[in-house]
Amino acid sequence: MFLSLIVFLPLAGAAVIAIFARSHPEVAKGIALLTTLLTFAFSLFLYFGFQDTASMQFEERVPWIPSLGISYHLAIDGISLFLVLLTTFFGPICILAAWNSIQKNVPGFMIAFLFLQTGMLGVFCSLDMVLFYVFWEAMLIPMYFLIGIWGGEKRIYAAIKFVLYTMAGGALMLVAILALYVINGKITGNYTFNLLTIQQNMSQLGLSVRVEMFLFLAFFLSFAIKVPLFPFHTWLPDAHVEAPTVGSVILAGVLLKMGTYGMLRFCIPLFPTATFSAVPWISVLAIIGIIYGALVAMVQPDLKKLVAYSSVSHLGFVVLGLFALNSQGIQGGILQMVNHGLSTGALFLIVGMIYERRHTRLIADFGGLAKRMPIFATIFMIITFSSIGLPGLNGFVGEFLVLTGAFLSHKIYAVFAAIGVILAAVYMLWMFQRVVFGKLENPVNATLQDLSIREIALLVPVLLFIIFIGVYPHPFLSRMEASVEHLIQTVHQPVKIQSTVRLQEHRTNPATASLDGPSLSATIENADKLAFNE
Repeated sequence: MFLSLIVFLPLAGAAVIAIFARSHPEVAKGIALLTTLLTFAFSLFLYFGFQDTASMQFEERVPWIPSLGISYHLAIDGISLFLVLLTTFFGPICILAAWNSIQKNVPGFMIAFLFLQTGMLGVFCSLDMVLFYVFWEAMLIPMYFLIGIWGGEKRIYAAIKFVLYTMAGGALMLVAILALYVINGKITGNYTFNLLTIQQNMSQLGLSVRVEMFLFLAFFLSFAIKVPLFPFHTWLPDAHVEAPTVGSVILAGVLLKMGTYGMLRFCIPLFPTATFSAVPWISVLAIIGIIYGALVAMVQPDLKKLVAYSSVSHLGFVVLGLFALNSQGIQGGILQMVNHGLSTGALFLIVGMIYERRHTRLIADFGGLAKRMPIFATIFMIITFSSIGLPGLNGFVGEFLVLTGAFLSHKIYAVFAAIGVILAAVYMLWMFQRVVFGKLENPVNATLQDLSIREIALLVPVLLFIIFIGVYPHPFLSRMEASVEHLIQTVHQPVKIQSTVRLQEHRTNPATASLDGPSLSATIENADKLAFNE
């Protein structure tokens, strides 16, 4: 029951606050901090107890609604391990970041945040599709309140937009889940929502090319909205700008990774033939997101909006790596999820700290801060370098692996994606130069105080991981390697078999050969090429 303890400990902390500390803000803060620290401490046992194998570990399975084939099924592998750790890592950091900045209804804020943490952890650990969907939708409630109650001037608009986008995607996912349940039950006689069982049965289901593609798209669109992948990104800048600092940190640090994780856990292993067929247009969308996000970020006058659009660009790299469908690309994509969480989460913390002092996020209102805030400027510089992928820091390792995987998959993808690396250096360094260097012309900035002990304590753990991953990424890559190799094998092997069989069938039937034959031939060719690159 170790995973259950980690998943539901934050919810238990929220219940304690609701019962005993609803009228005591300081007590609520203390309970929330203690809860998140314990959750992170327990989650460390997952890393040290994890075996470098592809099997699901720390598995828990209890019948929930047996008549419908629904079970309470939790487990993790090398793909989900670091996303669980990232979620628990940001827990105490977010509570400390909100310590002084949240003044209105502090107990309510702590309850909402802890509820949200349970929802995110549940998504990364669930192997029953109904349970996954419950956690996926449950996290909407606290995130809506975090933005809608403690957000900025247009918080209601941003909160409703976030919920509508995510619910639309969730509806598509639910339809696909029910379709898989019915199809699997009719063919095998086993009506179950168990993800692993359905994945093992996919070769027996005999899905047509169209049905597989429709199911793939239903899942993919749901996850693409959450990432968000271009052109489904429009909710993200509004949510980031209007959310409180802690909301932006947890949104960028963890919540967006639910979309890319869903692609890895559902889209790619369940629908390999559709995945190979979709690789070209998904890669194009990812590259458009990389370049578009960077160009729009470059012209933003608002610090927070600049960081928000940088997320669109960076997460384009993640999607590009995942759909390279080779070990370099997928490992780079998973590592880049962690890297983006660390660097962009820290950037939102930095923006929040300067906003608390100046009550403005406009870049034009700053300049020369290094003279008054040298510690702030130094930490800001390291995080900026991390975000642009400077060698020796975490961003370089992830981007290098993603570009390597993209190059092995299709050279032109890597060429265009590399433009995003250059643009990231332009907009991030230009922003940093305008905020930190130059003359201290604004007299208000001359009175600013450097970072406090609490603020330094927030950022130091993030900095340590930024440097550690950049210098020595092996402990991270070694844990995910077996799971990634198993995923690649799961995708490559059946797609060539299925496509070859279907192509032979279509060649014997001229009426359908003209419709599906060429696309199937291309699928086989892509699978052979990627397998050769492996």
